[in-house]
Amino acid sequence: MVCGSIRSMTSTETGRGLDLFREGDFPLSTLTFVRDLPPAELLTRMGVDPETLALRDAMHLSDDLGDDLFDDEEPVVTSGIDGSWTWAWEQGGVHGLDERILSHVSVGTEAVVLHYNEKPMHWFKYAVGGEIIVDFHTLQAIEPEGRDPARLDDVMRPLGLIPGQVAPLHSVLALVENAFDIRLRQPDDVDDECWSGRLLPLPD
Repeated sequence: MVCGSIRSMTSTETGRGLDLFREGDFPLSTLTFVRDLPPAELLTRMGVDPETLALRDAMHLSDDLGDDLFDDEEPVVTSGIDGSWTWAWEQGGVHGLDERILSHVSVGTEAVVLHYNEKPMHWFKYAVGGEIIVDFHTLQAIEPEGRDPARLDDVMRPLGLIPGQVAPLHSVLALVENAFDIRLRQPDDVDDECWSGRLLPLPD
């Protein structure tokens, strides 16, 4: 997970911002990145159960929420800051992909969602001020949608992310790194704490 246990998942000490997800083994993950928003505020906007919201290290995360870590209806989420972006990581859920949640977390700022599953596919969404600007997935040839689906073309095309074509391996990770300077790297200390909690079920 995070909060100190990333070090056991990859030997990479330096490299690109999301190398953890090129080299680690994460069958499903949903990462929500929001610019300049405190972690507790991000989790609150995502719908965390307030009774579960707390600062925890890896041991306390396992003790308190370990049984539900991969739950898909009420997923455990952890959050921290890397650079100018605050991240929220679900290893069992897809709350970040929900347009209602993405719109809410991006109010007054911008947000990027990066989802991966074993189909295999990536799903990318970019929102600004409550509006979904770009939205596409790689299960088939990409077809960007959203309010301005061509907004990121200048960054996407050099990476092979071209409408009507199949996305090259790891190209979506590179898009997130290159377009937004986003990174999520292992902590300096195994005892580092981060905000975490259990997300409430998505409304119907």
